[in-house]
Amino acid sequence: MKRLSSHLLAFFVGIFVFSCQPSTKETDTEQDEIIVEEEYFAPDEHNARISLDYEGIYEGVLPCADCEGIETTVEIGPSYSFVKKTVYLGKDNDTKNEYSGTYKWNDAGNTIILEGVDAPNQYFVGENVLFHLDMEGNRITGDLADNYALRKKMD
Repeated sequence: MKRLSSHLLAFFVGIFVFSCQPSTKETDTEQDEIIVEEEYFAPDEHNARISLDYEGIYEGVLPCADCEGIETTVEIGPSYSFVKKTVYLGKDNDTKNEYSGTYKWNDAGNTIILEGVDAPNQYFVGENVLFHLDMEGNRITGDLADNYALRKKMD
């Protein structure tokens, strides 16, 4: 009985000693978090603005709530110039609009913003494609998401 008591006492003392030691795992986690933050803020030199041949003519038919579709052509030119043409299909006389002006890039270098055009006026630039963005500048998701892509016209 005395031997069992001394074993139990040694066991509890051992648990107490180990529980009082600082955990190195917590320190490792803090270092990992710091590294992740540093990597997150590192400038990324690979964006659409720098890496892609984005100038050209993009075409597609965008969904329309009250017509058959919006035939859309966006020409991205040199010196930050653009021409955007739309035709509302199935409307009286197929209503046509044409806008031209300049565009700018967002800070991330992956989205162009057509200046002087009412929203939605932003396009996410991909490899040979412009994705028409919603009123807040977000990618459109859901079943119709693929219908919001304008494909680059290849010569």
